[in-house]
Amino acid sequence: MTATRDQIDSALKAGRPLIDIITTGRESGHPRRIEIVFHRIDGRIYISGTPNPRKRSWLTNLEANPAFTFHLKGSVEADLPATARVIDDEAERRSILTHIAEKWNADVEIMVRQSPLIEVTIDS
Repeated sequence: MTATRDQIDSALKAGRPLIDIITTGRESGHPRRIEIVFHRIDGRIYISGTPNPRKRSWLTNLEANPAFTFHLKGSVEADLPATARVIDDEAERRSILTHIAEKWNADVEIMVRQSPLIEVTIDS
């Protein structure tokens, strides 16, 4: 069954934050799928991750090609074409990651230095 626009909007606003993303491998060109969580902050959608000094493959793939698939799963399933904007600016990172660090009970300064962060735009 295909999800309706209303169901998708509801899932994005209050739904289960566990999703899959499908990026394009920067070298292979093959699809790469991972499970990850998204965050809705001030009406915008973000994807981050736990701090790690190594850059994640999914982030490097999105830097090379920002188009990806945002896959809702759970009670509403849908493959949504999306575009990533990698957030590198320290002040912007801090303002967003402060919300995520609070939810995760994490150190915001470490997250600002070491967590991946993208803003997601769901393509029409």
